[in-house]
Amino acid sequence: MNFVLSRRGLVLAGAALVLAGCATTPVLLAAAPGEAFPELEPLLAAKAGSDALTVRVASKGCATKADFVFRVDRHDGHAVVAFARRRLETCKGPSVAVELRFTYDELGLTHADRIVIANKVLTPSA
Repeated sequence: MNFVLSRRGLVLAGAALVLAGCATTPVLLAAAPGEAFPELEPLLAAKAGSDALTVRVASKGCATKADFVFRVDRHDGHAVVAFARRRLETCKGPSVAVELRFTYDELGLTHADRIVIANKVLTPSA
């Protein structure tokens, strides 16, 4: 069977591939036991969305995104992301969970990246 793709078909196929690439969500992996760094901020949760990585941290009520720094290292085909506090919280209050949203552009990541979180991700007790 001989198949010839017309210019119109080629443009439509290319557009479909581009849109499919934009619609994917990066793969989020947890660090293997022993690969997490205890000096980094423990995370309550981490979630890869369509355009950002959202992490949940414990706070006494005054933690903001500006209080955190991140580092991205490329290793074995993975983007290893680490989050740390820039400064300690000085406010007093009940402990609450705060969600911090970092876009993939901010982190220097793409939708094709396999993301590994270097921080320990705490699991809720049952």
